[in-house]
Amino acid sequence: MRAWTELFRVSALFSVPGDALAGAAAVGRSPGRGTALAIGASLCLYEAGMALNDWADREEDAVDRPHRPIPSGRISPSAALGAAGALTAAGLALAARAGRPALAVATGLAATVWAYDLHLKHTKAGPAAMAAARSLDLLLGATATATSTAYTGTGPGPRATRPMRLGAVPPTGPDNVARAAGPARSPLAALPAALVLGAHTYGVTAVSRHEAQGGSTAVPLAVLATTAALAAAVLATHQRQRPGEPATPGLAATAPGSSYRPDHPHHPAPPAMPDLGAPPPGTYRPHHHPHHPAAPAMPDLGAPPPGTYRPSHHPHRPTAPALTPLLLTAFTGAYLRTAGPPLLHAALNPSPPLTQRAVGGGIRAMIPLQAALAARAGAPGSGLAVMALVPLARSLARKVSPT
Repeated sequence: MRAWTELFRVSALFSVPGDALAGAAAVGRSPGRGTALAIGASLCLYEAGMALNDWADREEDAVDRPHRPIPSGRISPSAALGAAGALTAAGLALAARAGRPALAVATGLAATVWAYDLHLKHTKAGPAAMAAARSLDLLLGATATATSTAYTGTGPGPRATRPMRLGAVPPTGPDNVARAAGPARSPLAALPAALVLGAHTYGVTAVSRHEAQGGSTAVPLAVLATTAALAAAVLATHQRQRPGEPATPGLAATAPGSSYRPDHPHHPAPPAMPDLGAPPPGTYRPHHHPHHPAAPAMPDLGAPPPGTYRPSHHPHRPTAPALTPLLLTAFTGAYLRTAGPPLLHAALNPSPPLTQRAVGGGIRAMIPLQAALAARAGAPGSGLAVMALVPLARSLARKVSPT
């Protein structure tokens, strides 16, 4: 069991679920069945890549890392290769359960993983291939979430589900309850987040190419600058959003069950609501008869009863929209704290141990980066769920190296 945990580098597994959650947030959907299937597929394909990586590098590891499971004889090469094939098949099967679009993305992800481990790893295209794999993993979560079953019947009779067409407006009413407010965005809406995560992965992979021999100062410094630039980009993108801007571009908030859209030129405007405080026609008006006693004022039907809690009366209590920038700042700061210091140490002293520590810090830093991307997309709850994996990853990294 110890040998297999080292082969699979299980401490790095905690950097995987956040890809699907960040992808789901990017398409404006709450995590659901498709997101869970994407996480399962991602975990299988990630572990397949780990096993295949050690199988492909077994001769190199016999010289540089003889303690690894395959060169030390604790796991046979055929067993590692068989595990990589079985996990790849399992990942594709899970993705197929989320729909054909998800299977197409997962197939591209699996092909990229196998191409990287078998050939591209030792070429100049290696970091780009690994970055593409991580970007595809986030897009897998976005695609599986956006194209999986979106609505569940809640009316009488057997429970029924039906897939949602991309770009369709979710139906409303007593028999259909949308899992998220507003229509699902195209999976391409997750492309900016995927590129951010891919850029970070590119840097980590570039540093890892020197983890066995060390000796590179320029690469850790360049990756450190890239890390700072990515953090600034994540924060700047959120600050450019206008207060009160709807989460889905081009759509304004409407009442449940209403088809009216203010931005649609052919939709008639809804009828104006009557003024409940105005007296009916023909009713006495005080300014016409100054000596007549005034009629009692109509109650304000929209006002809460006396003593009712009013949020505006508590200006110091933060609301959910106000918490999102705070969480985004905290997640981005955690990203910088996790990735930055190890990279700086590796730049000052590019020895193999410090370089490996920089690679491990870069892998763990993906978790707060995923949380920041989820919060930036308007899903602070998903960001908090991702950040809950940080202590688990840190604790397990002390027992099993992620590199």
